[in-house]
Amino acid sequence: MCINVNMLLEYIEKAMSKARYEHIKEEYYGEIPPCKGVWATGATLAECKRNLRDVLESWIFVRLKKDMPIPQISGKSIRPLLRVSYAKAETSQVA
Repeated sequence: MCINVNMLLEYIEKAMSKARYEHIKEEYYGEIPPCKGVWATGATLAECKRNLRDVLESWIFVRLKKDMPIPQISGKSIRPLLRVSYAKAETSQVA
């Protein structure tokens, strides 16, 4: 399976722009609501954002590997590219 790297990076940026953060007790919690199950924590907001991005990237790759749907976010989606291979035609030689 192949995916377009620019498409992937654009999707990650759009998804991260949808993130919500909360300061709970002594740590930060972040989630990306359109991406069910994508959440992270961190001691600082910056750490939480880094952790959330890592979780998002892993979530995307798992869903691609398992052929699970990935929601469209702000017009951005991830679609695997079809890999087309051409078989070399054999030529027959007439004796």
